[in-house]
Amino acid sequence: MKVAFIGLGAIGLPMAQQIRQAGHALIGIELSEAGRERAREQGLEASADWRAAQDAEAVVVMVATPAQLQALVDSFEPLRPGQYWVIMSTVGPAAVREQGERLAACGARVVDAPVTGGVARARTGSLLIFASGAPADVQAVNPVLAAMGEVKSTGDSIGDGQAIKVVNQHLCSVHLVAAAEALNLAHALGLDPAKVLELVERGAGGSWMLSDRGPRMLQGTDAQVTSMVDIFVKDSGLVADAAQACHASVPLLDIAHQRFSSAAQAGLGQRDDSRVIETWR
Repeated sequence: MKVAFIGLGAIGLPMAQQIRQAGHALIGIELSEAGRERAREQGLEASADWRAAQDAEAVVVMVATPAQLQALVDSFEPLRPGQYWVIMSTVGPAAVREQGERLAACGARVVDAPVTGGVARARTGSLLIFASGAPADVQAVNPVLAAMGEVKSTGDSIGDGQAIKVVNQHLCSVHLVAAAEALNLAHALGLDPAKVLELVERGAGGSWMLSDRGPRMLQGTDAQVTSMVDIFVKDSGLVADAAQACHASVPLLDIAHQRFSSAAQAGLGQRDDSRVIETWR
């Protein structure tokens, strides 16, 4: 399949590489020069022009925010009828429905397919993909999706995948902040947080976030960035918006969102999301 992959960031680039390695013809599209250079260093052709995607059979979208998705759709009107658009960004149910309707009105076939698993699983092609949309459309792009990970059908309506991702990001946000709070508690108790992490991560209180982010929490501010604080400001905000829209109470999520926001306000927005631990110091 001829695929255009838009958004070659920390997670987008390894996802695109998995598609290429599966044998699909691929063009990468990335607005930042640094992102394009990283792609070229890994042997992936990359363009700064979104119009490079116009001839693709499938357009895979991995931009960061709802506003970026809207800008992308704005730039593609009109688009090629029958083109598949696979929206894998975390943008929330409302945004994907709004932009999905616009794309469908222009003749596109839209699949809502956000992912979870982070950069590590993107690099191994083992992401979990929450795919929703018309079954025939999901089936048509399944070879592309399967190159990146395990595909789980979440419903026939655009937005069902994003709704599942909202629940997932609620848990990720809360678990990440809880891990930071716990390791700070260990330090306050006079314990070695590294030894505490080793002891508790496989116990009943362990979590994937504790095991994955915990070691980086024990490093300094310059810990390697795999997901920025700003991404969790955005994602936890999307969860809060979705919860408000359906009148669900999410007090733990609200606390987590405040922590990520505080970290961003302290100048840590472009740092690894594990640096939320610094809001306790």
